[in-house]
Amino acid sequence: MSNGPSPVLLSGAELPAVSVAPPGPESVAWLRRFAGVAAPMGPRAAWQEPQPGLGGTIVYRAAQGSNVVDVDGNRYVDLAAGFGSLLLGHNPAAVQRALVAQSAQLWQALGDVHPSALKIELQEHLAFRFGGPGVQSILAQSGADAVSAALKTAALFTGKPGVVAFAGAYHGLSYGPLAACGLRESYRAPFAAQLNPAVRFVEYPGDGEGLQRALGQLERELARGDVGAILYEPILGRGGCVVPPRELGAALAERARAAGCLLIADEIWTGLGRAGQWLYGRAHGPAADLVCLGKGLGGGLPISACLGRAEVLAAWSRAEEVVHTSTFAGAPLSCAAALATLSELSEQGLVERSERLGESFRTALAAAIAPHAAALGAELRGAGLMIGLELGRRSGAALELTRRLLARGYVTSLGGGRRETLVLTPALNISEALLEGFVQALADSLPGLAA
Repeated sequence: MSNGPSPVLLSGAELPAVSVAPPGPESVAWLRRFAGVAAPMGPRAAWQEPQPGLGGTIVYRAAQGSNVVDVDGNRYVDLAAGFGSLLLGHNPAAVQRALVAQSAQLWQALGDVHPSALKIELQEHLAFRFGGPGVQSILAQSGADAVSAALKTAALFTGKPGVVAFAGAYHGLSYGPLAACGLRESYRAPFAAQLNPAVRFVEYPGDGEGLQRALGQLERELARGDVGAILYEPILGRGGCVVPPRELGAALAERARAAGCLLIADEIWTGLGRAGQWLYGRAHGPAADLVCLGKGLGGGLPISACLGRAEVLAAWSRAEEVVHTSTFAGAPLSCAAALATLSELSEQGLVERSERLGESFRTALAAAIAPHAAALGAELRGAGLMIGLELGRRSGAALELTRRLLARGYVTSLGGGRRETLVLTPALNISEALLEGFVQALADSLPGLAA
């Protein structure tokens, strides 16, 4: 089978150029092959029964910066950026240079038995950036892996099995985080008998009244005396980019201390500038006992971290060995990518830019949405370049909107428990001209959506 047209050389800041209605014939052909070898996940997905020219799923071929080219030769502006993980966009030059240099030196070490110098350097950098002396970390491969490390740490430190998590939250789908996944009951139900039975959920607050309800629910759960961890997202990410009252983190920390449990902040989405701060939760309250980082940490490569105070992580030191590790946790190539990413975020001022640019972007989006807001039941939310547009009035409106935008050359994603929210998580260094083009495309895509 052909791989489609020759790849288009990209600057990474090009406007869309869609010549074949997506998915085009090459994407359809590849998706049919995919359906033959990929396990089906849930209800029939668009890639399982691709319909030429009717939106849904495309197949990537090449990418640079904020541009993606599919196998049909269409060029898109990427406002999903690997579910928010590509903080510097696709193939960032600084990360690529670091990978090329490291690839000539060392690809794999031997975990903590014989660690690489880069692993130690990254852990030192994380400690310096996120708390200074006394901060230690566990390196892992995915966000779910980091959350698992945090939940295990809480159990070791407190001796309590209980976890309070939030409705609508997503922390990954490996077994520890899955028990605390409040996004969809269907994710947990088939495996419920194998999951931690001491996980309970409280409401995620989107306003002051919701905060008071959530705290009341939390206090009743803590009164049972078995809770070792409160696990929360400083902004509800996959649940729809719900921004809570700023006092949420402080209120949770106060109640965690009083109950003798640990507060775990899942900053896998919000951290590293995605929501306009290095750590969104810490910017608006006291530091959590444990912080999980992932997604953008590796600049596109898989790496994550669980950070905490040395006295908390000392709970892992026991007479009989207990560890949380894996063969590729803290691998040299991923560590090199993470160090380069952290350096670029700092040197280019991208965390601060995310806060400024996100505010102006949301203002422009609000103006584009305003004529249709009442008919669509639209609500715009977010912080920094982590933005959600809820379209809850008509079932399927958000999915239809993603298809209309894809036809105009913009890749977006969905969030919310019913997939009712359009989610925008572009690279932090995206050109302002590309965001302006998207605002116009959004305005052009909204008429008739409420019908």
